[in-house]
Amino acid sequence: MASSSAAPYDPSVVLADEPSGNLDHANAERLHEMLFRLAREYETAVVVVTHNRQLAGRADRVLLLEDGRLTTVSSADAIP
Repeated sequence: MASSSAAPYDPSVVLADEPSGNLDHANAERLHEMLFRLAREYETAVVVVTHNRQLAGRADRVLLLEDGRLTTVSSADAIP
């Protein structure tokens, strides 16, 4: 898995665009756990672009891109 190769290099930021879009549920959960563990253990910022509300709901901060505008929302549940 390509994303696991980032950890040994101690990156400041990891960008993940629909990281689990093509994965089955079990492997998607494993990947999500890995991303959050990376953020905690390596103090790495993980920026995830996703349509997965469950994944977005686990984030410390949720932003919505709509009509070219990026806005903060209170939670993934607040996304229309």
